[in-house]
Amino acid sequence: MRHRIKALIDAEGKAVLSDDRIVEILKAEGIDIARRTVAKYREGMNIPSSVQRRREKSLGV
Repeated sequence: MRHRIKALIDAEGKAVLSDDRIVEILKAEGIDIARRTVAKYREGMNIPSSVQRRREKSLGV
């Protein structure tokens, strides 16, 4: 599960995926998961929130 979340975030282009959008994508793939669980896994992998990632991309970091 964590590797799929990481893969989705690594593959995001200009459009940064929110935790809610990740939940929608995973549900479409048949994986039932709560937004809070996605957030917990993301934080556990030291991946910043969508707001922070969007900010970093706009600054070119």
